[in-house]
Amino acid sequence: MSLLEHTERTERTLWRGGRVLSPTHPAATALLTAGDRIAWVGGDDDLPAADRTVDLEGALVTPAFVDSHVHLTGTGASLTGLHLAGLPSAAAVLERVAAFAAALPPDAIVLAHGWDETEWADPVPPSSPDLGNAAGGRLAYLSRACGHIGVAGPRLLAEHPEFAALDGHHPSGLLTRAAHRAARATVNAAIPVSQRLATAQVGLTHAAGLGIAALAEMAIPNDADPLAEAEFSGLVALGREPGNPAVYGWWGELGAAEKARDLGAHGAGGDLSADGSLGARTAFLRTPYADEDTLGAEYLTAADVAAHLRAAHRAGMPAAFHAIGDGAVANVLDGLDAVERELGLDAVRHARHRIEHAELLDAGLIARMVHHGVHASVQPAFDAAWGGPGGMYAARLGRERALAANPLSRLAGVGVPLAFGSDSPVTALDPWGGVRAAVRHWNPASRLSPTAAFTAATRGGWRALGIDDSGSLVPNTRANFTVWDLTGGRLPDLSDPDAADPKCVLTVAEGTLVYQRA
Repeated sequence: MSLLEHTERTERTLWRGGRVLSPTHPAATALLTAGDRIAWVGGDDDLPAADRTVDLEGALVTPAFVDSHVHLTGTGASLTGLHLAGLPSAAAVLERVAAFAAALPPDAIVLAHGWDETEWADPVPPSSPDLGNAAGGRLAYLSRACGHIGVAGPRLLAEHPEFAALDGHHPSGLLTRAAHRAARATVNAAIPVSQRLATAQVGLTHAAGLGIAALAEMAIPNDADPLAEAEFSGLVALGREPGNPAVYGWWGELGAAEKARDLGAHGAGGDLSADGSLGARTAFLRTPYADEDTLGAEYLTAADVAAHLRAAHRAGMPAAFHAIGDGAVANVLDGLDAVERELGLDAVRHARHRIEHAELLDAGLIARMVHHGVHASVQPAFDAAWGGPGGMYAARLGRERALAANPLSRLAGVGVPLAFGSDSPVTALDPWGGVRAAVRHWNPASRLSPTAAFTAATRGGWRALGIDDSGSLVPNTRANFTVWDLTGGRLPDLSDPDAADPKCVLTVAEGTLVYQRA
């Protein structure tokens, strides 16, 4: 394949000799882009004139992926720094920390993510003193895989005694709820914005190489991090730079829709948490956890949700809420009910509000999502990681509720629009892995077809952003597409667990080449 070093947004480029996955042209072998739009789709026997031509050499062309829920700076850090996923014990975590810290200057910060005690034979997190020893006395914070709990080193706790008064503080140094959020933001505040954006750029570049043309950045602001606003605006600006996938920012501050708009956000909320996570037992449930007598954490009431929705409507923005447990989802829907009574159903549906995660749902909650036109921004990789017999879901919820988690086919079957994301670095940027997880859901009754899953990972992401002219390879739509090392005009067989995922050859975002394989 003759690849391009760049593409000019104003030129006409003919991509020929491939297999184009187009709903309106099932036998298509070529497409023409004119600037940032697809101008023509058809066969090699009747090619239009162009300024330049690329021979696809039989490769498959599909709509590009959209990751609908991501944290770019954390993603970049997981690729370049200390990442703790997959380690078998607390001792292994501490060994990894010690090896990493040994190469750091004394004033460096040890910040890492990804440990998961549910994968260990002895499910006890590292202690604060042990972390302090491993980090060589440096400031240190290790967040759990879910991002809703962490372990603070002794120096961090000593320098910030105010953490002890916050909800979720434990003398062991294990922090959840407000204490966790404050500690994480405090450590982040010591990292310059320029360093954060350089780290995020690593994540963006990696995303482009996976066939991702757009990402929804989920900011989690906190008063303890005064640089969060500058970081967020910088992340959105990175998405406008030629050569990068697009970045659609969501600012997760309650009621701050006008600020979100001023910062360049696409939406108000996103990871605005109505609850926490199942792993941390802070997802808000209507029935107690199976392994602890608690309902979790109710971070937002229905009144809070309604107030945020009103602010979003005044600012002309969509709203989104992190809601994992059925109790949290019910609160979000109760808030939508209140705003519907004030503004009318058409206004609510037109806004395309979102629920992020939406892991525990029953038929009544799903019906209410349909009623309000709510988009479900979901992470199929969560089920692959934590579902199944012996998985974290079963431990926290019991078998029956675990099997009902992430009911993808039930949502799709009644018309809830789905958009797939990774929540990276909670799970890795891996769009094909997400599609495969939806097709191979632990519960066969919750599985999607390959076509439905791929659509949720591509067109569904655009629809959840309120963008209807992208995600399908048809004329007069945005030129967001990926070329894969597959011949033939079909998606790969995703039912085979041992089959390799397709490899990205090139990615085009808004008509600009953002990745080409060396």
